[in-house]
Amino acid sequence: MTERGPLVLLAAGGTGGHLFPAEALAAALVRRGAEIALATDARAAKFSEQFSQVHVIPSATLRGRDPISLARTAGTLVYGLGKALVMLGRLRPAVVVGFGGYPSVPPLLAATMRKIPTVIHEQNAVIGRANRFLAPRVSAIATGFAGVTGKYPQLAAKTTYVGNPVRPAVIEAASKPYDAPNVESPFRVLVFGGSQGARIMADIVPPAMTRLDEHLKMRLKIVQQTREEDLPRVRETYAKAGVKAELAPFFGDLPARMAVAHLVISRAGASTIAELAAIGRPAILVPLPHALDQDQAANAAVLERAGGAIRLLQANFTPDRLASDLADLAGEPQRLANMAKSAKSAGTLDAAARLAELVLKIGNLKH
Repeated sequence: MTERGPLVLLAAGGTGGHLFPAEALAAALVRRGAEIALATDARAAKFSEQFSQVHVIPSATLRGRDPISLARTAGTLVYGLGKALVMLGRLRPAVVVGFGGYPSVPPLLAATMRKIPTVIHEQNAVIGRANRFLAPRVSAIATGFAGVTGKYPQLAAKTTYVGNPVRPAVIEAASKPYDAPNVESPFRVLVFGGSQGARIMADIVPPAMTRLDEHLKMRLKIVQQTREEDLPRVRETYAKAGVKAELAPFFGDLPARMAVAHLVISRAGASTIAELAAIGRPAILVPLPHALDQDQAANAAVLERAGGAIRLLQANFTPDRLASDLADLAGEPQRLANMAKSAKSAGTLDAAARLAELVLKIGNLKH
């Protein structure tokens, strides 16, 4: 009978932005002999096929400040905490690692109550609400960007900058060098807005393409992630403009598509920034404007300061502005190449390994 390795419980959910780094850490820990279990919520369970052991824990996001919404959220979290306490008693993990978002709160809080070593990883350039709540209670904090806890001395003392773990598919894509287009060759543009696409991309990007000159339209090869309900109008706009476009609600091979793109147009979630930097691709980034923590604006600013991206606030993200930026970039291959190089300089390919070593250390599993 093969001796089983120590069990590490990962707590993540809600979006791919939380699940992708958990998946990357899982791969790094398995290589180091650990067993992995995932605690997530029902919404994210369907995206967790990379994990062989999945435990669904009830959770809720705070969606309103009125008494009824507060009571409903609190009730769900307390129920989830009870289920998490029972689960931890049964699984007895050596360490619990959280990746932010409200689905991570019940398992991490339960782990602190059971005196199990805990680590949280903050992917964004500003610490999110769930991690801000958990940070004083956990054993260690890891961050995807430097200086995230700098304003909080007590948190900074137990913080380690590791970078944002990226999936094995991203590591593979990162080996492909950037091949800048010349002014006559195809110009490949990848467009997406998060794990399920974004309506703003459907509203702005296709009309922007219609404003380009005919020569550039002929060069364009668009790959765009588009919500199911937006597909007909997006397809029609591209067809009328004579622009070649491949459209789908979801691309399972997004890192590979990023690697062959000359330019990426996207939101600025932490995983997107980490993958753009790891692979080294120039981007036009449109941060989600209504986030309470303005995390995407901070994320995009990091890549903008490095010289790898153009950051456009959503208020300035218009068909005319985008068409102007596209025309400029398409005519300046060296600028694109410089942006790709600058983006890659901000990447961290070994973040998963660094986080794995920290987790093993906190769990007292290093020999």
